[in-house]
Amino acid sequence: MTYEFTFESTDVYRLAVRVARWMRQAPWRPDQRTLRDQGVRAAESTVLNIAEGWSRSGQAGRNHLRIAAGSAGECVAVLDLVDFKEAADRQQDLRRIGAMLNRLQRR
Repeated sequence: MTYEFTFESTDVYRLAVRVARWMRQAPWRPDQRTLRDQGVRAAESTVLNIAEGWSRSGQAGRNHLRIAAGSAGECVAVLDLVDFKEAADRQQDLRRIGAMLNRLQRR
């Protein structure tokens, strides 16, 4: 029997993982090192806070989901500062993540 955490099967978690993996592999220039570090950290924070928020109940869980939404917004801002071919598509994914997280905070 294989155990799976409930967050692992959610759309919001899977989409956040996909964006975080893309963020690490994006074509960052050497002079964008600071933006890359900030963007990757924010993307990873989104994933990790979704996992922790989903695993907790009440106010503690909602707080982690709120932090995850803030980190997703931070990623959108980082992508506003670069010129990547797929940045607009990833920003749409991040906005979708934000919308899902805002709905989940009300559960």
